[in-house]
Amino acid sequence: MKASTLFDVGGLVTIVTGGASGIGYAYAEAMADNGAKVTIFDLEGKRLDEAASKLGASGRIVDVTDKTALDRAFMETVEEAGRLDVVFANAGIGGGSGFLTLDGKRNPGRAFEVLDSDHWDRIVKLDVTALFWTIQAAAKHMKAGKGGRIIVTTSISAIKTESFVGTPYVVAKAGAAQLVRQAALELAEYNILVNAIAPGPFVTNISGGRLQDEGVQAALAKYCPLKRLGFPDDIQGLALFLASPAAKYMTGASLTVDGGVTLGVAG
Repeated sequence: MKASTLFDVGGLVTIVTGGASGIGYAYAEAMADNGAKVTIFDLEGKRLDEAASKLGASGRIVDVTDKTALDRAFMETVEEAGRLDVVFANAGIGGGSGFLTLDGKRNPGRAFEVLDSDHWDRIVKLDVTALFWTIQAAAKHMKAGKGGRIIVTTSISAIKTESFVGTPYVVAKAGAAQLVRQAALELAEYNILVNAIAPGPFVTNISGGRLQDEGVQAALAKYCPLKRLGFPDDIQGLALFLASPAAKYMTGASLTVDGGVTLGVAG
């Protein structure tokens, strides 16, 4: 089979949540550049307009933590396009710094016993509850069609403990990873494939753009066998693969893109 057929996403009606920047934008770009009909959901209006214009995509201002607004945005997108083929459930929030600073010292403000409940609630609502609502909305419309693909951005933090990343984020991403597997199990009957992309440290706007700082990048790169952090274009091939016919027999999988971080320190 030719690669052009195997990885063909032309015409696929696609929604990307949190798609106006970072990893979400990379997903949207990979799909749009290969002929998919992309709609970006994002909360940042100016950034959303710029991204949609650049990609020739549609854009909707959506707060994914508002279930009513999220359901309405899905419904309106499907009404306009006639169906729904692919959803990248990418919107989320970072965990910020962990209980250790980057030079290995204890971070008193992030000690377990002083973690802020509001911070916990915000991360869990965005990274787990809103993801649950997104999968629900996608499944509803995909069941009405001939199936589809739901691709969730989780994290390597879902499968490992973290010293430099906040505890609420680690717990939330573990929940998101299990939600992917549970949804995949139930929705397979309807030809709805649910898979996860688990990035390692990527340079994006998440956590206030913390990883855009060159000092932070250098400190974290020491723990990566490839000796650098990831950038959004590093994840586009995998996104295209999971949305394409090439991944038609995959569901419930979690694919890691981390430069080897989960393998351990290589010196």
